Amino acid sequence: MATSLLALLDDIATVLDDGSVMTKVAAKRTAGVLGDDLALNAEQVSGVRAERELPVVLAVFKGSAKNKCIIVPVALLLAAFAPFMITPLLMIGGAYLCYEGFEKIAHKFLHPGDEEKEAEEILNALHDPAVDLAQFEAEKIKGAIRTDFVLSAEIIVISLGAVQGSAMATQIGTVVAIAVLMTFGVYGLVAAIVKLDDAGLYLVKTGDGAGFRNALGNGILSFAPYLMKSLTIVGTAAMFLVGGGILAHGIPGVEHLFEGLVAPIEHMTVISVIAIQLLNAVLGIIAGGLLVPVVAAGSSVYKRFK
Repeated sequence: MATSLLALLDDIATVLDDGSVMTKVAAKRTAGVLGDDLALNAEQVSGVRAERELPVVLAVFKGSAKNKCIIVPVALLLAAFAPFMITPLLMIGGAYLCYEGFEKIAHKFLHPGDEEKEAEEILNALHDPAVDLAQFEAEKIKGAIRTDFVLSAEIIVISLGAVQGSAMATQIGTVVAIAVLMTFGVYGLVAAIVKLDDAGLYLVKTGDGAGFRNALGNGILSFAPYLMKSLTIVGTAAMFLVGGGILAHGIPGVEHLFEGLVAPIEHMTVISVIAIQLLNAVLGIIAGGLLVPVVAAGSSVYKRFK
């Protein structure tokens, strides 16, 4: 009996160790979507009154947790009973990442004034007594939860693809760990980011006007807008890297082609890894560039028939 117990404990330790390793692999695969998720959700809270920012983040956090309670079981059922669906879903997720990244860049160049116009509309709404702020806030929450559902589905499918072929216990542990970590991690960071400017303002107000607190507060106030822009840029770049990497792995021959291209410098480990990532990003940009006009044309046809 003692031997059986030790064997059971050893099996559990092995599963936990495998789960830990695979969680790290899955986390690397989902980095691009997490960066975008973080930036998007922080942007979704923009325009909400300062005293309502944390309650709104909490409401979106609860909605995100409910999303995971739907997505995770469905994903695990697919892995158990229809594993052949994982690769196609993974490819769709990778293509969507490339599309979304390219669409962001294209929209910024084709409609350069939209961000300023949206910010002005939000500001006008906050100062307009005819606007129902509770309704405005509710719409913000609904929009953030819808965005979270799409991004969460992508992350869970990518995580599942990273552990495909592992034991079911490892798959369950990895996917659940990623779901929990991304929910608490993303919304914890979103809460910190949206209150960063308030923290800076508090330090300025409570400082002596020329001391360390005042300098730190002013530094935070200056840094906060750049942080949001950096998150958006890094998140978009990571979407091409991750999406392109998924497509390269799924399209027959592409991954082998990339390895052949970097073969002359494979002895330079760091440079060869960077070269592979750059090739993935190029593939992601090309795929996104092809998908954006296709989706736009399809959307136009759908609207016309609707």
